[in-house]
Parts: sequence; C-alpha cells; structure tokens
Amino acid sequence: MKKIVCVGEMLIDFVCTDSQKGLHHGGQFTKKPGGAPANVAACVGKLGGKAIIVSSVGRDPFGDYLINVLQNYQVNTTYVQHCDFKNTTLAFVSLSEDGERDFVFSRGADEQLTISDATMHTILDDSIVHLGSATALLGGPLADAYAGIAKAAKKNGNLICFDPNYRSDLWKYNLSLFQSRCDEILQLADIVKVSEEEILLLSSQEEIVSGCDYLHQKGIKIVLVTLGSNGCLVSYSGSHFIVPAYETNVMDTTGAGDSFIGAMLYQLATLPVPDDFYASKIKSFVEFAEKVSSLVCSKLGAMTALPTSEEVNLATFNVILPCENIYKPVS
Repeated sequence: MKKIVCVGEMLIDFVCTDSQKGLHHGGQFTKKPGGAPANVAACVGKLGGKAIIVSSVGRDPFGDYLINVLQNYQVNTTYVQHCDFKNTTLAFVSLSEDGERDFVFSRGADEQLTISDATMHTILDDSIVHLGSATALLGGPLADAYAGIAKAAKKNGNLICFDPNYRSDLWKYNLSLFQSRCDEILQLADIVKVSEEEILLLSSQEEIVSGCDYLHQKGIKIVLVTLGSNGCLVSYSGSHFIVPAYETNVMDTTGAGDSFIGAMLYQLATLPVPDDFYASKIKSFVEFAEKVSSLVCSKLGAMTALPTSEEVNLATFNVILPCENIYKPVS
C-alpha cells in the first residue's frame, strides 16, 4: 500500500457550543483537533492506511496535543516541525442548524513549514501526495514548501491530489490571487476534489460540467465535484456521472470533504495506477467515500467522528436520489 502524504496545517478548532448564537454572541467553545490536511491524514489512518502529515505547529500545549491525536490515528508525525516564535494555528467555528459552518482563523505556526531536500526525497518514495491545505496559498514559507513538493512530486511521477479548500474569509480581498495560485497547482495535479462553488470559481464557467472540461484541459485526469446531499459528480475521460449521497442526520459538516477525499486516497493507495487510471474502480471508490463522509457528518468533530473500515462496511446506508438537472452536460 502506498503512503498518503498530506501537507499543510494542523490546528485547533474551537467549536461554539452555544446553540445558534454564532461566533458574535457565543461564549462557550469546545476544543477539537483539525486542519484539512490533518483531517485527511487521520481519515486514512483510521481506515487502516499509511498516512504522513507534513506540518508545523507551535512549541505549545496545543501543538503537542495535535501531534498526540494524529499519532493515535496511526499517522506518521515524524515531519511535523515545532515553531519557536509562533503559536499553533487556531480556528473558531460556529455551526448553523443544518450543520454548516462559519470560520474565523487565527493563523500561527502552520505558515512556517519548510521542507528540506532530504525530507522531500524520503516522503516522495512510494507515495501519493495530497495538497489540501486551506492556508498554504496565502503565502509565507508554507506556500513555497507547498509549490516545491508539488513540482518535485510531478517530476518524480507521484500521483498528486489537489483540494483547493477555498475559505471566503481568507480570500475576500484578493480572490484573483487565490485563483492564480490554485492554477499553478492545477497544472500539476492528477486528481482534483472541489465543491460546486470552487469549480465555478476556478474555471470561470457557469456550469459544473463545463468547469470539469476546463480542468481536464489542464491535464487533470479525474475531477470530483462534491454536491452535498446531491452526491458527487465524477468527471473523467469525457464521461460525467453522479454518485448519489447517503441519508444522514447532519450534526456537523466540518470534516465532510476531508473525510471524503481521505477515503478516496485510502482506496487509491491500495493498488498500482492501472492503465485506465482507475476508470473501472472510480464509482465504487466514490460510493465508499460517500459512506465515510455521511458517517462523519452525523457526529461532532472532523476527526472524532471518523469511522474504521469495518464500521463503514457494517453500517446501513440509504441512497438520496439527486435533484434533477443538478448539472447540465455539454452537448
């Protein structure tokens, strides 16, 4: 089984527990481990895969806590650095009645990540590289490390998966910069996971399928567009189809996308890249990922809700039929 290398932030999510009060009025918070790359790594580890997290935390109790949590999910934390002059990154999160989120970031040590040539050589050996950071494209040493590992992985022949993880609060004053920095990674990626908002934003198209075709023109082989309760649109080799979602009592969507791509990567790591680039497997892979995501949404916390492979296989799932005309295929 290949290793899954996840690059980017480990952080503390302080989730507001004052029901429906939001961040403005809420006063009670609970501490949860988080950060999109960390969530993905934890998902892979919990399912039984080999995950490595490459990140930077503060030399503080929060950083130590995050490392311990990831280790408990069987994630290799050898390449987590301690920053002496910045604290661990924090995020404050409130949840609406339907489980959707509002974020405020307090950025810290994550932006100080650097990757040496020796580390690069080691982590790229027999691995899939996942670039799913919400903060890496903002700049700083992390941005350079992010671009560096993407280029090195491409040169080395590693499979590269990219999730832009767009956060409007982080980019509301410089959207064009987000688009241009994403474009640099898109030129190198093999698989891209995006939301409906993200694909329209990155492609400047008005329809999802047109957006998928735009990404394929950049050389991306598989595009996965997550559509919430409408499932996932899969696009590859000129083919587009919807894999339905599964019913769940939504409590918290914080880790939905991360657990989805984590489950996808876990499955991709189990076999060599086939001649058809997973065409015969992609539907079953997405179905499994949808199941993992639905279980995660039913509990509070991106990591604490993660299931084992056995729990996924033993659970009962009911398909939600997607809305008609959720996307318009190009004729």
